[in-house]
Amino acid sequence: MQDALPTWTLAGLMLTMTLLGGCQGRGESQGSAAIELRGESPAKLLTEHYQPVEVKIEAQVPQYALPLRKAAICNPQDVSLDEAAWARLLQSGFVVVPYGRTEEIGAIYEHRREDDKPIFVTTDTLLHLYHIQFGETLKSIEERDFHPRIVRFSEAMLKASQADMERMSGELKEAARRNVAYFTVGLNLLTGKTRAADAVRKEVAAELQLIEAHGGFDESPLFVYQEDYSQYVPRGHYTRSELLKRYFKGLMWYGRISMLLKGKTDQTRGLIEERDARVQTLQAALIATHLYAPDSKLVEDWNRIYGVTAFYVGTADDLTPFEYAKAIKKVCGASFEWTTVAADETLHALRSELATYRAPEIYGGTGNLAVLPPFTPEQLDEALEDTKGMRLMGQRYIPDSCMFQQLCNPAAGGFVGIGEPFTMSMSPGGPVRGFVRGLDVMAVLGSDRALAILQDEGDTAYEKYDPQLRRLREQFAGFTREEWNRNLYWSWLYSLQALIEPCGQGYPTFMQGEAWQDRSLWAALASWSELRHDTILYAKQSYGMTGAAAPGEPPPPPPPSYVEPAPEFYARLLALAKMTRTGLTAMDVLDEQATQRLTELEQTIQKLLDISVQELRNEKLSEEDYDYIDGIGYRLEAAVMGVEELGLKTTIVADVHTDGNTQQCLEEGVGYVHLLVACYPVPDGRIAVAGGPVLSQYELKQPMANRLTDEAWRELLEAQPPPRAAWTESFVVDG
Repeated sequence: MQDALPTWTLAGLMLTMTLLGGCQGRGESQGSAAIELRGESPAKLLTEHYQPVEVKIEAQVPQYALPLRKAAICNPQDVSLDEAAWARLLQSGFVVVPYGRTEEIGAIYEHRREDDKPIFVTTDTLLHLYHIQFGETLKSIEERDFHPRIVRFSEAMLKASQADMERMSGELKEAARRNVAYFTVGLNLLTGKTRAADAVRKEVAAELQLIEAHGGFDESPLFVYQEDYSQYVPRGHYTRSELLKRYFKGLMWYGRISMLLKGKTDQTRGLIEERDARVQTLQAALIATHLYAPDSKLVEDWNRIYGVTAFYVGTADDLTPFEYAKAIKKVCGASFEWTTVAADETLHALRSELATYRAPEIYGGTGNLAVLPPFTPEQLDEALEDTKGMRLMGQRYIPDSCMFQQLCNPAAGGFVGIGEPFTMSMSPGGPVRGFVRGLDVMAVLGSDRALAILQDEGDTAYEKYDPQLRRLREQFAGFTREEWNRNLYWSWLYSLQALIEPCGQGYPTFMQGEAWQDRSLWAALASWSELRHDTILYAKQSYGMTGAAAPGEPPPPPPPSYVEPAPEFYARLLALAKMTRTGLTAMDVLDEQATQRLTELEQTIQKLLDISVQELRNEKLSEEDYDYIDGIGYRLEAAVMGVEELGLKTTIVADVHTDGNTQQCLEEGVGYVHLLVACYPVPDGRIAVAGGPVLSQYELKQPMANRLTDEAWRELLEAQPPPRAAWTESFVVDG
């Protein structure tokens, strides 16, 4: 998605060819430099640790007719439901009901085991367990490794930038001065202290004040474009210690602040003036050169943090220091004089070379851009081109933010419906799709049911929505299995994709109806909310621009417990769990306890996969298998050993999108654990009922200046929980 290159770019490309042999110094030298591009670009697929788990099954579970009669259930006494819930259970074969203020997924299993009642093991359980492993391993690495490493890196870069400022003049001196301020702010956020040099004290103090106020969009005193300072409120697991709060703020600064490439001229658009664009390009060039100097150790720290987080979340869609170093080497050679780099023709050629590199695919809010009607996808392309530049530790391209970006203003076009659907916001140019929904992600992943809900609720009534959705569906349907498992984030979504696929003939009766599709969507949305919660620091958020037994006969045996049969889902999740353990082990970032937890999770998934295959084949399980299901609560404890209580709670929240028109963000929250009750056939021909835990999910809008933390979300749930989505009434009964 790129426009034609601007005039200065085309001219610069011609100049580049004359400069490839190396830049010769002119005038007074301001120092020489050299670049050595060690290793590969981090922007590569990380699939070497992925090994698929194959599963093929022809389901042949005995069916029963709906609606059921209560008398047809052999153990109705094993569930406590009110009249409305019983009616829904008999109508659909399953029902979901609230279960108080339970915040731990294993509580229901323990309660039912203590009461000697059949257990229904849910896919929600494994999704939540994986979320715990993902979040806890990342948190541990950040505390043990990343925080001291990024502090050390920032101190070294500040020292190098101070030396640059002392020896350079003109625009290079100004670029170095701004880098001094940039790293001083970063160190203040990371450590809570760092004295600012006199030359930058004013800008540093102003930036820190805006960050602490976190009031929303304001002009950056240092980078002279609009920045969303509300993003600097620590959220996710980063509220659990002071060190994590500091790490969050520092990495958010390095992840969001962009050194822009383009400036405004008579011929070109831009967010900043041409002089500032020149200076910001020189800032990025100085940083990249320090990282990739032949004797530099700085790149090792950068690669460590970027590489491990890329395995978790993916790579940045903004340009990185590696790409700037690559462009400098191409234009100026392996060694050069800084005086020449800052000369008009060389800097022109460097910017021209960088302009040919990829543009970002997600608009991250830089500059608080506004667009005029008619709203089109082309306007988004222009905005993305205008925000091209280098981010030191850029937030990562994630597929769902890309989906959101293509399904909101301006790409979705103007509103053509009636009423005020959830996604509509009012802009100065008229009603637009300022908001998105989690259902958009599920629709792109292939859920026709999610699309039907969006259509029914008016959230697709925009000029360009349908063609945009079709294009996205085709794009994501075209990815290979290896591409889907390029990192842990994508692989998690790949697992959810299996969960939302409709169940065909031969699956249990209760899983074949529309209500079960809705229940599976709810589970997938809750798990996706946990994914966004765990990656809130690194993931780049999208922005929308502005019968009793006969006498004498022995009683029948109590019915056995049951596993939700979803073998393809279990297979994908098992591959993801193995990929997590082997990849992080290869990177030498896992401690012994985390390794044990992941190993236990793999074993649990494998066992439930095997059991679900047997269930779908209508094979009788062994007593050992039934004992395993009944003891699932104990096995969950082994999979979360050493995790503190806050890390186990389901009640978490994440903001995933921001609408500039209303100054609101979209929050995706997971609430209290609910109870799923389902009717299933047992091998002796009876129909039994069992219960198990499911996650609850909520979607709401919140002022961007007051983005929710987990703690604030829990207070809201206790005092005045938001309403559930209307479409969940097909399977949830409050009672």
